[in-house]
Amino acid sequence: MNLIHRIEKWGDGHHPKFLDIIRVFLGIFLFLKGLGFMENSAYLKSLIESQPDIAFSSGWLMALVYYVTFVHFVGGILIALGVLTRFSALMQIPVVFGAVFFVDFLRSPFNTDMVSSVAALLLLIVFAVIGSGKWSLERYLESFNEQEQSGILK
Repeated sequence: MNLIHRIEKWGDGHHPKFLDIIRVFLGIFLFLKGLGFMENSAYLKSLIESQPDIAFSSGWLMALVYYVTFVHFVGGILIALGVLTRFSALMQIPVVFGAVFFVDFLRSPFNTDMVSSVAALLLLIVFAVIGSGKWSLERYLESFNEQEQSGILK
């Protein structure tokens, strides 16, 4: 059994139910962050274009803004529902890591945005390891599929 399967098995066996509630709140938080990026995309574009000497072209930076928006928006929904939680958390980790170390820390260490970003980063690492838990759409669909295959629903 390879390392990933062992981590999944351990995570499924060591998952308290209160973490499912935290997972839902984390997903909602990330979804709202994605909505915030979506609502402020014009402001972000003007901010990027106003920078005189940036290392990347403004096109690459706008692509990055759209990627961050998409990852927060879709990943937040998936994490809140408990579908593809490990994958969604792994997609979110580089984005939130960048927010912590390249945006929040450079602006002002130990502000409220940095505290929420660090908390989100730590929770994403936790959910990348332990997965979605018992109160998730993924678990519900798995149990429904098992009942159907065993003939209970026929």
